Order: sequence, then structure tokens, then C-alpha cells
Amino acid sequence: MLYLIGLGLSHETDITVRGLETIRKCKRVYLEAYTSILMAANQESLQKFYQKDIILAERELVETGADSILVNADTDDIAFLVVGDPFGATTHTDLVIRARELGIKVETIHNASIMNAVGACGLQLYNFGQTISLVFFTDSWKPDSFYDKIHGNRKAGLHTLILLDIKVKEQGIENMARGRLIYEPPRYMNIATACQQLIEIEETRKEKAYTENTPCVAISRLGSPTQTFRAGTLKELSEYDSGEPLHSLVMLGRQVHDLELEYLYAFVNDKELFKQQVVQDQEFFKPPPYVAEEEEFSD
Repeated sequence: MLYLIGLGLSHETDITVRGLETIRKCKRVYLEAYTSILMAANQESLQKFYQKDIILAERELVETGADSILVNADTDDIAFLVVGDPFGATTHTDLVIRARELGIKVETIHNASIMNAVGACGLQLYNFGQTISLVFFTDSWKPDSFYDKIHGNRKAGLHTLILLDIKVKEQGIENMARGRLIYEPPRYMNIATACQQLIEIEETRKEKAYTENTPCVAISRLGSPTQTFRAGTLKELSEYDSGEPLHSLVMLGRQVHDLELEYLYAFVNDKELFKQQVVQDQEFFKPPPYVAEEEEFSD
């Protein structure tokens, strides 16, 4: 059996009881080590708590060498550990497809992830639209495919969860070109960088999906003892020191429920100012009233 096991968001003890029992019976245990990190744990602390040796599964192994993970999984129990929930990244869907093609049984043990824990900021989960990912821009590469999804969410009155880029064990362009296995230091996008990039794309596209005055919620270290929330406009948060990773951002939709707004007041410095900013954003993005076209009738 191949077991896909979610680890939760922060500590080694965030594992479910069923997940822990399964890990301890497996012959090999892999830890997916590039789509996210446990903020309060590492490989050593996981091995100590799980009482098992752990093999780090980095990007190259999972994306190009997945068959080695599945070796003997038809006769042995193999665990594949994922921070958050196993299906938070499409890479893990691909692993399941490969296993099925080889006739290997698969079982999933779920856990908390950013996709549901984001509700801790006070915004109601059923008011969220499509989730987007925001990558680090370079001088020559500034992808903006996310923009249309934000625009669609806002037209529907829905909030947008924005997942911020992390780069773990990434090769620089020169080292990659020369085939040298030399990796860049880990980088984790912070709130200020994310907001600056969002503002830059709006200034380029000019389609008014949002403005620098659109209210957002900065989420830092969700699920850890030091988790924090800060609500403000894109402009305000573009200068916000969000501290240690990991971070996410939520852009509010044009419709905000009164209970959501009341909850968010705990994360602002000026309640009345924030309320005014939300109202102004709603007015700015309000769609034009629908006017039915007159139909011509003939006898």
C-alpha cells in the first residue's frame, strides 16, 4: 500500500493518530520537502517523534523519479508525507495516478491545510473563490495569469486566497545551464513583496480587478503559536513587516458579510478607517446596474 499522509501545518505532533500509527508500520517513509515546510519541526524532530527514519523527497525525486518511491509498494507499506493535506499540490495527484497504473493500492490520511485553516482569519470559507499562487518575479519574467482569476472572483463577490512562493533547493540559471548541483539559499515570499507584485500587475493590466486601496488580510505562520493576522489595504500591506515565514494573503471580495467585517476589526489599527476602506472598495468595484433591453414586438 502507498499511504499519502498529511502532517498538518506546524508541529510534528499535528499528525493524526491514524497517520502516526500508519507511519510506524511502514517499511519506507518519504517526506515531500519542496511545496511547503513545517514551521516548528524538521527532519530530525519528525524522526524522533515518529520513531522512523525519513527519506527527504525533493522536487527532482518526486517529479522525475517517482517510480523509485513506488518500488515494492505492491508488497510493502510505503508512506509519503506531505505538509498540510496530501492533495494541496498537483504533484501528489500525479503520484497517485502512477501508483494506479502499476496496480498499487493507495490510501490517503488527511489533515489540516491552508485551504481550510484560512478560515481562522474570520472570512467564511464558502465565500472564497479560486485560489491562486503568486511566484517571485524576475527582471524578465512577471507572469500575470493569476490576474484573471482574481478578477473573476471579485466579480462574483468572492475572496481570493493567494499562496505565496517558496523556493527550497532551487538551482540558479547559470548552475542549471552548466549542470552543477549547486542550490540557491531558501527563499520565502513575504507579505510586502506579494502586495508590491500585485500592485505592479494592476498598474500594467489596468483592468481594475483591484486597486492599491483594496482591503486584504495578511496571514503569517498559520497554525503555529506565533500566527498573526493583519488587515489593511494592498498599499498598506506592501510596507508591512510580516516576520518569519510562512505567509499567505487574502484579497477581500466586493461583498463582505457584516460578521466577517466585525471579526476583521481585531486585526486593524483603526476600525472606522478600515470599514471606510471596505465600503469604498465595494463602491469602486460595484458592477453597473442591469438594464433590460427593450424588445420589439410585431403583430
